[in-house]
Amino acid sequence: MKISVTVITKNEEANIERCLRSVPFADEIVVVDSGSDDRTLELARQFTDHVVFHEWEGHVRQKQYAVDIATHDWILSLDADEEVSPPLAALIEAIKRDDPRYDAYTVRRKTLYLGKWIEHSGWYPDTRIRLFDRRRAHWGGYDPHDEVVCDGTVGALAGDLRHYSYRDMTHHLRTINNYTSIMADRFYEKGKRASVADLIFRPPYAFVKKYFFQLGLLDGAHGLVVCLLSAYYVFCKYAKLWEKQRNAS
Repeated sequence: MKISVTVITKNEEANIERCLRSVPFADEIVVVDSGSDDRTLELARQFTDHVVFHEWEGHVRQKQYAVDIATHDWILSLDADEEVSPPLAALIEAIKRDDPRYDAYTVRRKTLYLGKWIEHSGWYPDTRIRLFDRRRAHWGGYDPHDEVVCDGTVGALAGDLRHYSYRDMTHHLRTINNYTSIMADRFYEKGKRASVADLIFRPPYAFVKKYFFQLGLLDGAHGLVVCLLSAYYVFCKYAKLWEKQRNAS
């Protein structure tokens, strides 16, 4: 069994070295860049010659393109701001050595937020398929919330995939603004509409769910910020959808 590690990038000089250094077990590394103007490409080429440019098509299509041009059927798909922890790397190496029992494997993604590893708040365990046989699985979902869809068997790996998320609060808010615009467009295209009730009830429900039921309160002040901004995300998403409805009418 051989593994191709795929990563999509744009201006990821702060992250790409850490990401690629964490996969010494890779038989191939594929980096698909959508137009970096920093040192991302220079740094990536220290680890692989398979660095290509591909015009941005959205999260799902961009990641699937990287999978399609890889050499090997087994894929470990990473974001540039992620790192394979040593325990997770050992589990993947064991699968390579003993051959896989499943067609895909989930990992637990743990996020570092403003200097603290978040243990709850709906952020952990953020279980996702990342290691998979591309003959039985592919990238799906919808932008910006992509996911690997597998039509075969799925196992679980206990190791953590470390996620180095937002540089600071400004970066987080900028991402919320970007993602909620994409989501509002997606909802509108699918015929979904926002009501006043959505604006009133959905944000506080999101906060209560994450802070109390998903135990964000145990993450301290960081958890409070995460859960409040999650509620803000929901509000922005439906407010932008409501705005699109008004503009269209």
